[in-house]
Amino acid sequence: MAKDIPFVRSAVLEDPDVDAFGIRLDTPQWFAWLDDPANVRFSYALHNRAKGYIDGFMTVRKERRQRGSAYWTAYRRCGRRLRKVYIGRSAALTHARLEEIALRLRTP
Repeated sequence: MAKDIPFVRSAVLEDPDVDAFGIRLDTPQWFAWLDDPANVRFSYALHNRAKGYIDGFMTVRKERRQRGSAYWTAYRRCGRRLRKVYIGRSAALTHARLEEIALRLRTP
């Protein structure tokens, strides 16, 4: 059976495979979770504040460069097209940056 993907809801990361409280974004625990080699992806909800519901989700993945450093990238499918936005290293993955990217991926 496939592993459930962790997700961010209300600025809290929730991991279905861990029986613990969620991790608040922008805390030392958040950045430690991002740096852990076992954690390679999570899902982030795209909230439409004007309509009051979730438009969709973006998937954020950790990828490795040829020289060995890891970086994060956000993906969202819009119709047949897969949109990709580079985020950067774990230190750049803040709540404000995720919201900025969510806005970019929400608009066509």
